[in-house]
Amino acid sequence: MPPDQLARQDDRRQIGYLITDVARLMRAAFDRRARQIGLTRPQWQVLSRLHRYPGITQTELAEMLEMERATAGRMLDRLERRGWLVRTADPADRRVNRLHLTAEADGIQAEMGRIANEFLDEAMGGLAEPERAVLTAMMERVKERLHAMGPRTTPEDGA
Repeated sequence: MPPDQLARQDDRRQIGYLITDVARLMRAAFDRRARQIGLTRPQWQVLSRLHRYPGITQTELAEMLEMERATAGRMLDRLERRGWLVRTADPADRRVNRLHLTAEADGIQAEMGRIANEFLDEAMGGLAEPERAVLTAMMERVKERLHAMGPRTTPEDGA
């Protein structure tokens, strides 16, 4: 294989590993900080989604978090018992519940936001503002391309 193809193959492999490692390390570091306010990763993921998308359904939430609907339901039950979540009947379809955070959960979400901002500032501390902007723009472009590619089924998916 010519050297330029080897270099490109190594770049592809390196970029994939790097993105995976950065995401894993960021999740683990944020998990440690979220535990300080009594949250598990699944809880902060649910709270974040409901904060961003108030009124979504359990099915929509499960799809966003890539989990089974029943698993999401159990988690929502626990959050509801803690007083962080309310389910309201959908006016157009009484079989569907819309999910909303309570005022208490909004306060926890605000604390999570503060922790996230501090965390990101610390994690990105080695980058100048223009570098952060370029990194963000590049990651957004990759994300858009991945969304445009859409879901792909494989034989393992049952298709």
